[in-house]
Amino acid sequence: MATTIAEQLDKFVSSYVTLAGQDGLKVPFDSEWPSSCYDGTGKAGELVNWTPKMQTNLGSFENVEAALSLSLHPDYCLYFTRYFSGNLSAVASQGNCELLQIWNEEDFTRLQENLIGHLLMKQRLKQPPTLFFGVTDEEDFILSILNDTGEVALEQVGKLPQKILAPNLADFIAQLTPQPQRDSA
Repeated sequence: MATTIAEQLDKFVSSYVTLAGQDGLKVPFDSEWPSSCYDGTGKAGELVNWTPKMQTNLGSFENVEAALSLSLHPDYCLYFTRYFSGNLSAVASQGNCELLQIWNEEDFTRLQENLIGHLLMKQRLKQPPTLFFGVTDEEDFILSILNDTGEVALEQVGKLPQKILAPNLADFIAQLTPQPQRDSA
């Protein structure tokens, strides 16, 4: 039985935190960039522990959908409204990648603005809409969901997707190996 994106993301996040071990995940503290992910407080720039936290007031992409007259793939919407978290590093069969996450509500607003810019670029280029959710080690290559099908693709910015990596986001996340970075968000 296929797992849902929520189940697969929960499993990945749990494994990520477990692999971080006793020392946990660390990030420089920034009082100007608050987040429920901080496990405490510290002085500006001091490394403090953080943990991905389930969102309680779920964000919505309705404003993006209304602005562009486009329904976003539900897996994408759920992916970015499940956790507040630092970005999550992983290893895929194709190489290293980083799953983008949102740190706080302001970060969610910034994600939406960037997504609108990305989708407008796709419209201008007369390309089908894609929804970015990750980056790779290769410059200008991103991980995207094909909005029409839900397939996960490797995409060079400004070009048509190059390669289908998985039939859906849950299957893509299932094949990743978490690679916790203890000093970044």
